[in-house]
Amino acid sequence: MKKILFFIFVCFTILLSAQKKAYGDGEWFKFRIHYGPITAGYATLKVEDTILHNKEVFHVQGEGHTTGITKLLFNVDDYYQSYIDKALDIPYRFIRKIDEGGYTKDLVIDFDYDTQKAIVTNNKYKTVHQEPIPDNVQDMVSSFYYLRNHLQTSNIKQDDVFDMNMFFDRGNYKFRLKFLGRETLKTTFGKVPTMVFRPYVESGRVFEEEESLTVWVTDDANKMPILIKADLVIGSLKATLTEYKGLTHQFKIIPE
Repeated sequence: MKKILFFIFVCFTILLSAQKKAYGDGEWFKFRIHYGPITAGYATLKVEDTILHNKEVFHVQGEGHTTGITKLLFNVDDYYQSYIDKALDIPYRFIRKIDEGGYTKDLVIDFDYDTQKAIVTNNKYKTVHQEPIPDNVQDMVSSFYYLRNHLQTSNIKQDDVFDMNMFFDRGNYKFRLKFLGRETLKTTFGKVPTMVFRPYVESGRVFEEEESLTVWVTDDANKMPILIKADLVIGSLKATLTEYKGLTHQFKIIPE
């Protein structure tokens, strides 16, 4: 009897864990990057199941490319990848390969949790070095997916702040996210209930100030990004979700 009850408990726990996942294998987003009516490029995010070091992981792949006249003026070809443990929601490997108007990076970061080290391989300069990492560290990509799974939004209040350990390129940073409130957004899909967040970013080369980035995510179990606005040194840039597929949960749209 005890074994049966234990088995039922384990199955129930697994079922609850599965229900809490905001994303899964096959999820895919496409964003239009634009300055007002002018399309500057497109970006995609996709999630696939795979195996890394004999562990089941989500392989998240992000790409961003300029197009048209923007490509001629300032060519951008960015590739990001993160391998995220399906059970623990921690990254094992992060890849950043970018070319932004001639500014290039080609990095592979492997996270070793036994030694609490990040092994940073710089393919551009043919170097390898290690950096210490804190507990529960995330990379640029995995942080977004971690928040989608773990950020409790049912009782969230305006101006609530959430902190996270992030490893970026070759150092540890405190990533902070502030909740601004809820808003119904008019989109090509219809009226969508959203939650509005402000990630705090490093000011300088690209962003005007720390509070230059605003993100709208769906106020449903998917917590998918539907609009991103960045106030840059060269003007205001938006990324608008134009296509999606493979959602784990129903997309909440307010009927007309």
